[in-house]
Amino acid sequence: MHRRHDLDWLRVIAFGLLVIYHVGLYYVSWDWHVKSPATSIAPEPLMLLTSPWRMSLLFLISGVATAFMFARQPAGLLRRRSWQLLLPLLFGMAVIVPPQAYYQVVEQLPGGYSESYWAFYGKYLSGYQGFCDSDGCLRVPTWNHLWFLPYLWSYTVLAWLLWRLLPSSALQRLRQWTGLTLNGWGALIVPVAVLAIARLLLVNRFEQTHALTDDWYNHAQYGSVFLIGYLAAFSSRFWESLQRLRWLSLTLAGVCYAALIHTWYFAGYNDAQPPPLALRLALRVAWAVDQWCAIAALLGFAYRWREADSPILRYLTLAVFPLYILHQTVIVVLAHKLKPLQLSPGIEAAILIAVTFALCLGAYELIRRSALLRPLFGLRDQPTARTSRTSAKAISELGD
Repeated sequence: MHRRHDLDWLRVIAFGLLVIYHVGLYYVSWDWHVKSPATSIAPEPLMLLTSPWRMSLLFLISGVATAFMFARQPAGLLRRRSWQLLLPLLFGMAVIVPPQAYYQVVEQLPGGYSESYWAFYGKYLSGYQGFCDSDGCLRVPTWNHLWFLPYLWSYTVLAWLLWRLLPSSALQRLRQWTGLTLNGWGALIVPVAVLAIARLLLVNRFEQTHALTDDWYNHAQYGSVFLIGYLAAFSSRFWESLQRLRWLSLTLAGVCYAALIHTWYFAGYNDAQPPPLALRLALRVAWAVDQWCAIAALLGFAYRWREADSPILRYLTLAVFPLYILHQTVIVVLAHKLKPLQLSPGIEAAILIAVTFALCLGAYELIRRSALLRPLFGLRDQPTARTSRTSAKAISELGD
């Protein structure tokens, strides 16, 4: 089984875009933990360039990765994956995430908040429900940006159940059927139809909470693309179809993205004056087309790089999980500390992006050298000298 280096590159790029996106949330009108005094709607069309597809791409790659793991060493996989995902989640909720909640309370609690971080931390761990404003109360402890981990674990459990409950011949036939269905135009039409139906039926009924238990629209979209990745991982027809249709996919994604931003930012519609129902429904379909076709284009263009290994890629593939765990807390703390300097938004954003990457990669250098810290950030045990050559080809920490 050959390693898919194209998926490694896309995973690294997607998590890099996540850092930039979260910096952007500091400056736009959308709700976030801390906000710049210079909030504006101007960056929002750029933010929407990746919003429909970025997390879906990561779930699809994770589905492929899970299929590779089951094919390589299925015994004990759920136990290993649970350790790799749930331990960092618990550690993150207890240690990494609390500063985000603290500065959110400091900046947004009516009347302000003057107690020390440690006084707040005691309330955070106790599940204190008194941090309230007109929109409701902050629920603590919280996983904030780490919501990806319990979702990925839940979908991994579903994949494990398929593996355990279905006869191997039935699972193989299901994979063959998926490969036939997602062949040619089906590689675009079927996923778009699934995502469009989910958005048409669920997005207006279920707010996107990232709380796992009540987040049914997100489960419909992320669970679907995870399952597509899991079932189509070994289908050469699927991957070759995406490569052939890459330019068409890119065009469709671009057209639908243009329709979305034109409607919401240039046609005079907004939350107070929404578009007519028929147009709203059409825009939901356009969102689904953009969502899948952007992913299809990225997968199609990257497919030719499936053998493109490099030392930089191997380094970043292992660094991306600790960077993911750390980055949002670094952004929130830095943004709050830089606020008194009253820098221009462009200069401040550039500093936030550069310093976040630098600090997270510097932290990774410490984490990867510590036997105690490695499992807390989802990294496996340090390879021995005997296995170091094969470890460069091993399955990545958050991928295949």
